[in-house]
Amino acid sequence: MKGFLRSDGRKGIRNVIVVAYLVECAHHVARRIVDQSANSDVQLIGFPGCYPNQYALEMLQQLGTHPNVAGVVLLSLGCEGFNREALSQTIKDSGRPVETIVIQENHGTQKSIEKGVACIQQMLKQVETVEVVDMNVDELIIGTICGGSDGTSGISANPAVGHCFDKLIAAKATCIFEETGELIGCEQVMASRAVTPELGELITQSVEKAESYYTAMGYGSFAPGNAEGGLTTQEEKSMGAYAKSGASKIHGLIKPGDIPPSPGLYLMDVVPDGGPKYGFPNISDNAEIVEMIASGSHIILFTTGRGSVVGSAISPVIKICANPETYQNLADDMDINAG
Repeated sequence: MKGFLRSDGRKGIRNVIVVAYLVECAHHVARRIVDQSANSDVQLIGFPGCYPNQYALEMLQQLGTHPNVAGVVLLSLGCEGFNREALSQTIKDSGRPVETIVIQENHGTQKSIEKGVACIQQMLKQVETVEVVDMNVDELIIGTICGGSDGTSGISANPAVGHCFDKLIAAKATCIFEETGELIGCEQVMASRAVTPELGELITQSVEKAESYYTAMGYGSFAPGNAEGGLTTQEEKSMGAYAKSGASKIHGLIKPGDIPPSPGLYLMDVVPDGGPKYGFPNISDNAEIVEMIASGSHIILFTTGRGSVVGSAISPVIKICANPETYQNLADDMDINAG
């Protein structure tokens, strides 16, 4: 296969330009720029909060320098807390074109949209010159998550991804599975697959932390749709989710945004360290997809039984449907019928 060569030596399977808003107030302008660009290689991402946020900065730094990304346009209102200078510098240092548009300094909405569209047109010409080279399986990072699970997910789609992962890992690819909050009850069997006893202990601790977090928040990773679809307990859902990992040895435990250091299988710990402070760590499938992409995933394998329409601006999200009825009902959104 072929890939787009980046200055750090990594290769992408896409060559997209992302328009990123740095506060919700700039969302509309960013979306209008993408819409008026009318090009499928121009995509929208962003962070809505108006406050300094190290997590958001690190996520957007990783997304803006992802191998599938060729260039970035940043949209700032001008008074938000986001460190746009640090983000812009990180992207610039990666060798990618980057432009920052500050709406308050650019005469408002319409002028900023016009400038953004012009920047996009210029970048599209620039990224056409990115070198296309041969790319091997051992240069791929593949992530997997499940969403809208039902009683069929653990029977077909999740085991199918696990089998796929085993074949990819045998070919020296890098694979990431998640999430510790949906693997409660499976910690001991995962620990037994760790490449070292120390890693096994870290895996056990990460799942125990997730269980503690959910207990404190009064809500686990179990939705009404899971029950309506035939799942009966958190443990049953966990066993189905676990099947996505296959049977290979686990090489490491990573956090969102960590790039796996070498080929192999990695578990992503999506639960914040320390005591519970806010929200739920798996608040949406879109957020988890972004976290896996921030860790370098070129492709996301998304398993579902109930169905889902989530996607990504940066890496393809391949829908693997366990339930044949769902596959028929949502045929336009599903990719593989695993039922």
